[in-house]
Amino acid sequence: MSKSENGIGTEALRPHAEDAFAHELKALADADDRPRPTRWKLSPRAVATYLLGGTLDDGTVITPKYVGPRRIVEVAVTTLATDRALLLLGVPGTAKTWVSEHLAAAVSGDSTLLVQGTAGTPEEAIRYGWNYARLLAHGPSREALVPSPVMRAMAQGMTARVEELTRIPADVQDTLITVLSEKTLPIPELGEEVQAVRGFNLIATANDRDRGVNELSSALRRRFNTVVLPLPATADAEVDIVARRVDQMGRSLDLPAGPEGLEEIRRVVTVFRELRDGVTDDGRTKVKSPSGTLSTAEAISVVTNGLALAAHFGDGVLRPSDVAAGILGAVVRDPAADKVVWQEYLEAVVRERDGWKDFYRACREVTA
Repeated sequence: MSKSENGIGTEALRPHAEDAFAHELKALADADDRPRPTRWKLSPRAVATYLLGGTLDDGTVITPKYVGPRRIVEVAVTTLATDRALLLLGVPGTAKTWVSEHLAAAVSGDSTLLVQGTAGTPEEAIRYGWNYARLLAHGPSREALVPSPVMRAMAQGMTARVEELTRIPADVQDTLITVLSEKTLPIPELGEEVQAVRGFNLIATANDRDRGVNELSSALRRRFNTVVLPLPATADAEVDIVARRVDQMGRSLDLPAGPEGLEEIRRVVTVFRELRDGVTDDGRTKVKSPSGTLSTAEAISVVTNGLALAAHFGDGVLRPSDVAAGILGAVVRDPAADKVVWQEYLEAVVRERDGWKDFYRACREVTA
């Protein structure tokens, strides 16, 4: 707990992975007797254990950060131990950013060397910029240069992250080609270059479903080893993911969590999966899919908001009325087309389902 200037205590709303799970990372490092690549904080096997969870010999429980195929995590970790950069690809909500952050935390002990990709990301965000006051006063110099997170990672032998790579303009994306192929970053204004030291690598995330996506050039794509993160294979797996993340977020927000909430979590996940897949869970009824992605991340958001409603305006127990408005907001992105899809689903599926009458009434109320 730190103190602000006015004496009021402040605490990070969302600590970085290396801070939130510092005790797990330390326990893994203390128990880790396998070879570690240069400047890695853990061995590749220990990094995989940190992501997937497990119990150490001393009884320390490592919580799962990613619920999915083990081989995907093993390939991702192994890639970072080579000179190939890692591209985490998947539809929105498949935990790309989450996995990227935890990989960087486990490998380098620092997940903050981050470039956030947007349509307005400039070349300087990947290469370097200038302190223009010093530049105008003294001309180009090392003191006037402002290193990017990528440049700092290269110089320190750490892991850099580029989020939403396909949102960055194509000409800015290609700034990475020399960095990833030659492992150097030229500074022509100074007649110098920064050479990456051992331990440096880069993790990028991307998806090709959202609007405003810039396709990667073939030259840049060849510099990456691509790992596709799938949606959860089963409803049980998705319920587990949502429940874990909601519990973590709920504790950070001081929201109550009880076993009664699991029923509503399963309902939200079921609705999202059926609308996403275009068929009911039993495979008997086809349904139309809305325009949104209805990702696991959106399900987590709906349930977390429902818990807040239950805590502040209810009795603390998560009920259908707490999640109905959130589901409506996630499903109906196009007010015309998506509303028709949602109403048809309510009448054809939800209304006829045993044990869902309270949920049906709550959804009908907010839809009207």
